[in-house]
Amino acid sequence: MKYFFSIISLITFLSCNKPASNILETGNYRAILKVQDQQKLPFIFKVKENNSIEIYNADEVIEVDEITYKNDSVYIQTPVFEGYIAAKIHPNKKLNGYFIKPSLNRIVPFSTVASYKRFDSKNKPNYNITGQWETIFSPNNKNDKYIAKGIFTQEKNKVKGTFRTTTGDYRYLEGVVDGDSLKLSTFDGAHAFLFTAKVNDSSMVGNFYSGNHWKEPFIAKLNNDYELPDENSLTSLKDGYKNFNFSFPNENGELISYSDKQFQNKVVIVQIMGTWCPNCLDESKYYAEYLKKNKNTNLKFVALAFETDKTQEKAFEKIKRLKKRLNITYPILLAQYGGADKKDAAKKLPMLNHILSYPTTIFIDKKGIVRKIHTGFNGPATGKKYIEFKHEFKNFVNTLLNE
Repeated sequence: MKYFFSIISLITFLSCNKPASNILETGNYRAILKVQDQQKLPFIFKVKENNSIEIYNADEVIEVDEITYKNDSVYIQTPVFEGYIAAKIHPNKKLNGYFIKPSLNRIVPFSTVASYKRFDSKNKPNYNITGQWETIFSPNNKNDKYIAKGIFTQEKNKVKGTFRTTTGDYRYLEGVVDGDSLKLSTFDGAHAFLFTAKVNDSSMVGNFYSGNHWKEPFIAKLNNDYELPDENSLTSLKDGYKNFNFSFPNENGELISYSDKQFQNKVVIVQIMGTWCPNCLDESKYYAEYLKKNKNTNLKFVALAFETDKTQEKAFEKIKRLKKRLNITYPILLAQYGGADKKDAAKKLPMLNHILSYPTTIFIDKKGIVRKIHTGFNGPATGKKYIEFKHEFKNFVNTLLNE
């Protein structure tokens, strides 16, 4: 409850209805989010114009154009996701405020300085971590432990890469090796991640921070032969079920079901997702681009959204915003609002053995038979794995279409 009042107070404090007296100076900024253990989570953005910003994470560029000013404050709404920055403007590219996610009642202190460097590095790197890393998060917690695969490239002291898990990847991570210390971060408006670790030529021991609400340890060892379980084998239909069915409303209040005529005798791709989910964003971008290039009347996509918003109206606002931003032409149905707990979500789709990940994709052939269920999504930050996914997806869809 205290977070609710805090958000209302912040908005009231920063939202005077006076005309803007300050605007953002153009140039490079280093933003700092304060997380646990007095750690600082940095990311870089560039103000191109007073209403245009670019956020940088390794090879990713996020264009931000929803920027408003009130009195001496600026409000930076990140694209697609609900997270936004509210901050007072000071001279010399200094901002002070908060990164806010209203539906989750999360507030993270935010500030900036003029800089083009993500991390300050005081020492030459003692090691080069280029390679693949067999990783375990929360290794000493039986209930929370999970496996991952670190994929990194290092040039001098600069590092790029990501961690892949069985449910997706941690998107574009960027940072440095400073002596024997590894620091990586990313910020996309949905997630703010920081990884810190002590490294040598074959091992890492560190911590993963998500915003200021989550921290967990991880360990890793260099293993260039390491592979995660096959993502096509993790989710399946329960015994006794032969088909996949759904029936949920679209933004116009119309109930859309798999039994509808539009899906009959068609190859149907069903995407289980949420507008709050960065891996779902990457997957949705790919599907939208694929459909634009591959028009086929025998192929239908449909997404089932599990949303965190407390009202149906708010959830559909997010869905409409996502569709507009990504030019998505296929229907996104609201399967659930008020929370995206995977156990609750599984009750809405009882034919599945579980929902292990957002996103999860079900491939249904023209006869209505489920041919494959793909858990998670390996996005462009995974490099080679993303290329492999696109190749596999195209070939499998073509096989179903040609049957």
